Amino acid sequence: MGKKGLTIYGCEKDEAMLFQKYSKSYDLKLKIVRDAVTLENASLAGGNKCISVSHKTEITLPVLKALEKKGVRYISTRSIGLNHIDVKAAQRLGICIDNVVYSPNGVADYTLMLMLMGLRNTEDVLRRADEQNFRLAARGKELSDMTVGVLGTGRIGQAVIKRLTGFGCKVLAYDHEKTAEVNYANLDDVLEQSDIVTLHMPLDVETRHMLDDSSIAKMKKDALIVNTGRGALIDTEALVQALESGRLGGAVLDVIEGEEGIFYHNCKDEIIPNELFLRLRKLSNVTITPHIAFYTEHALKDVVENTIKNCLEYERRIEKWID
Repeated sequence: MGKKGLTIYGCEKDEAMLFQKYSKSYDLKLKIVRDAVTLENASLAGGNKCISVSHKTEITLPVLKALEKKGVRYISTRSIGLNHIDVKAAQRLGICIDNVVYSPNGVADYTLMLMLMGLRNTEDVLRRADEQNFRLAARGKELSDMTVGVLGTGRIGQAVIKRLTGFGCKVLAYDHEKTAEVNYANLDDVLEQSDIVTLHMPLDVETRHMLDDSSIAKMKKDALIVNTGRGALIDTEALVQALESGRLGGAVLDVIEGEEGIFYHNCKDEIIPNELFLRLRKLSNVTITPHIAFYTEHALKDVVENTIKNCLEYERRIEKWID
């Protein structure tokens, strides 16, 4: 049999270099597409059962139908989350959807960094420094004095908990599956007792807007919210209102609901048509970074190699069924 093939959509330059490097070891023929998969370029997948996509673009039923017509039977997303893909529609079309596993350490490290930035009012300090105002700003807080609520104790949540223990703070956790060595409590208790709440849940029907008006109202008045999970875990309008009214102490966000079309683009000379995003950016107790917590050299290598392994494993399963 000839070489197995893989079409890679939304492939950035650094990803392409790694795909080309690893494809030689796995004897894999690549078709690299810089643009995200769309109706217009779905035909580029022709001849390959497997494609790889990024988390940056929504993949809807019409796109899935176009891919299915070109013989695509397997989509590997270069992310842990699947919320950008219409998974149910894919299943109806006979397309298998899979994610990749990568080191949780990068996101965990970044989460702790954002947490510390929030506690030390770094956004306000840097804004003042840019204006050459070097007077003392608001006093910071020490992590060892905090109770941190970790929502979601999967691989990333557990890596965050491991790091938090080194700071000597109290940790409470909430999850349906109690897989970590930590004190678990129900969601209301975690929200009510925590000085910091950090989100690491997958995004699905149950978790969408898990932090909304009613849940935010249960949090401490000066609490800090940290989100490196998915933007829609938080009702952004409720968050903005709580921050603007002084109901919350602050937020440090690597992901935001409605980030599509903003993050991963240079918007320097554009008017961003997202009012809630703009209101958040005006607040000195809010730090926003562009969905970059996952982006480390180690994680990118994991993503690329595991994408290739996933696709080849799917091909092997298909060949075994045919035999």
